[in-house]
Amino acid sequence: MKIALTIAGSDSSGGAGIQADLKTFQAHGVFGMSAVTAVTVQNTQKVYDIQEMAPRIVHDQITCLFEDVKIHAVKIGMVSGIELIKAIAKALKTVNPPPVVLDPVMVSKSGYRLLNQDAQDALVDYLFPLSEVITPNIYEAEALIGREIKNIDDMKSAASDILKLKTKKVVIKGGHLGGDRATDVLYDGREYKELHSHRVKTKNTHGTGCTFSSAIAANIALGKKFFQAVSLAKKYITGAIEHSLSIGQGYGPTHHFFELYTKAGIN
Repeated sequence: MKIALTIAGSDSSGGAGIQADLKTFQAHGVFGMSAVTAVTVQNTQKVYDIQEMAPRIVHDQITCLFEDVKIHAVKIGMVSGIELIKAIAKALKTVNPPPVVLDPVMVSKSGYRLLNQDAQDALVDYLFPLSEVITPNIYEAEALIGREIKNIDDMKSAASDILKLKTKKVVIKGGHLGGDRATDVLYDGREYKELHSHRVKTKNTHGTGCTFSSAIAANIALGKKFFQAVSLAKKYITGAIEHSLSIGQGYGPTHHFFELYTKAGIN
């Protein structure tokens, strides 16, 4: 069985973070392992508090797993502290990792900045060069390149500039661009590809970014090449949103096991 490692924070509501990552790995037939970077106090309505793990503990979680197990892909989620970013980079350099998918969680769906500039700079300096794929949303891409993105051509130009930050491949998620379709732009340094999907009318989209990047990592672990891995992940996240769950009083999660439940006849 293929194995993927998520390096991310815990979401106590179960819709995002390592919980979403592990569910996504398992939905793809990939065994999931985790290095916990933070514990959050949150439900479907809001995040109330967060406690980061000590950088040494995060570093050692990563290295001890690689000492014991052959890992086929790594996904990195939200890491907000500079020392934490450095610890992850140090650990990954020590173990010579497989392909890394980095979800640069810097700006929320509403456009709220989650990382200060120093932490963003550290993310770019230490983790971008170790990553095979990064998956910024429109707001995060704008933060990285320092200009506004208004259309698909702007997304392609941004993708080209982001590759200059020493990462290898980029997926700019276009869900916040507006319009009837959600379009993502993929770029591997040679070729651009656009992925389109219809918009699903639901408020239950908690954890979509985590789930999408984890699906890319799972497909890479399964041996899929970049464009195919992202295309399959796009199809998966669209289905997960279509079957999203009305759990809680706020923004419910996507349904990570919608295919399994459909086959079993469970609504």
